[in-house]
Amino acid sequence: MPETIAGITLPDSRIAKEATELIREATDDLIYHHSRRVFIWGAIQGGRRGLSFDAELLYVGAMFHDLGLTEPYRDNGTRFEIDGADEARKFLLSHGIDEDRARLVWEGIALHTTPEIPTLMAPEVALVTAGVELDVLGIGYHDVSDEVRAAVTAAHPRPDFKRRILQAFNDGITRRPSTTFGNVKADVLERFTDGYVRPNFVEVIENSAWPE
Repeated sequence: MPETIAGITLPDSRIAKEATELIREATDDLIYHHSRRVFIWGAIQGGRRGLSFDAELLYVGAMFHDLGLTEPYRDNGTRFEIDGADEARKFLLSHGIDEDRARLVWEGIALHTTPEIPTLMAPEVALVTAGVELDVLGIGYHDVSDEVRAAVTAAHPRPDFKRRILQAFNDGITRRPSTTFGNVKADVLERFTDGYVRPNFVEVIENSAWPE
């Protein structure tokens, strides 16, 4: 029987099961439990917003969204969001999902740290961000009852989550600091990585090769 947590039924298709196995093996408990909660929160917010969405696609997006924070991606020059998005798309295409549906998952992961824009896109995109925002930032925390929050965190605990997820963010991007330019992860490196100097957009314009 499919697993149900706080009224949300988790997909149990072959694709969902293999995605779970892949992420369970590739990540630690922190990222695994966080990713499962992101799906549940996203599905809950989808219900609240009256959105119709493909639960399997949302699940894959949630499960892969932080894969780029792990090895072997940390030494490349790509944003971690794109690493996870690329891997999710390859995974889906290899399982016979068509390019258009795989692209929705790619967009959901690639844009999950970009405020506002995902909200205006397809539900499978918007709800990955909604799940992340609730679990990491507390946006929508009071949209969910105490009982629902308790049920979700009983199934997927979050001990010392704030400190540990910030450490995971820093560990995943500290060796590729240029990828934080213009996005929220620059705040993480500024706080936790010694010697990091935040690029300044105004200075980039002023110091460009254009004479005026």
